Amino acid sequence: MDHTIRRGSALTFPTPPPRHAEKEAPGKANSMRKATAAAALAVLFSLSSTPAHADTIPAERVTVDVVTVNGSGCKQGTAQVVVSADNTSFWVIYSDYLAQAGKGSPTTEIRKNCQLTLQINSPQGFTYGIAEATYAGYGHLARGATGTQAVSYYFQGQSETTTWKHNFTGPFDDNWSISHRTEFDQIVHAPCGEKKYLNVNSSLRVDKGTSDANSTSFLTMDYTRGEARTLHHFSWKRC
Repeated sequence: MDHTIRRGSALTFPTPPPRHAEKEAPGKANSMRKATAAAALAVLFSLSSTPAHADTIPAERVTVDVVTVNGSGCKQGTAQVVVSADNTSFWVIYSDYLAQAGKGSPTTEIRKNCQLTLQINSPQGFTYGIAEATYAGYGHLARGATGTQAVSYYFQGQSETTTWKHNFTGPFDDNWSISHRTEFDQIVHAPCGEKKYLNVNSSLRVDKGTSDANSTSFLTMDYTRGEARTLHHFSWKRC
């Protein structure tokens, strides 16, 4: 299992809003995020991606039902799921996922999380796991501040959990993109012939640390500037 972080990169789609919208977070930029997220769905449905691992990709259309959405990072109406046209991956589009610390930030904003319960409707004769996930966003961390992005996956009723975590250290002021990968023989697949929910639990945390008392630091992981922030690659197997 490994992960790769890239600065100044993300999953980019046409006609992004101006970059300065990011710099306004956590204020004015939130309304722009919510508006652009809805408009992007039609674009995402037409896109495809290359799977990190693929034994066999089913030809029959794969769909995802969102069973539950809970958490301070994905309040009602701020998270949507879209499956790629080629059945290799799915996006989770967040429109208001931001953690912050420092001047003027209440303690409730230090950590944000989102717990998604998903029903992946895979065609008969196939099962799936999560081979790779790319999370992206924007960060502004003052010198002395730190941040953490984490995500875990597990299937309903199973003890095996896949967990990924990355730490950020200020000063940092840029887009960020992290790709987490799991070796094929370590991927946890759903049981064949059973309908098991996939639980996706993500979080962002910001700690002001030793940063200047007048500074504010934040991390976002949501849809803005024409970018889809989270992309999950399926690993398909025949049962």
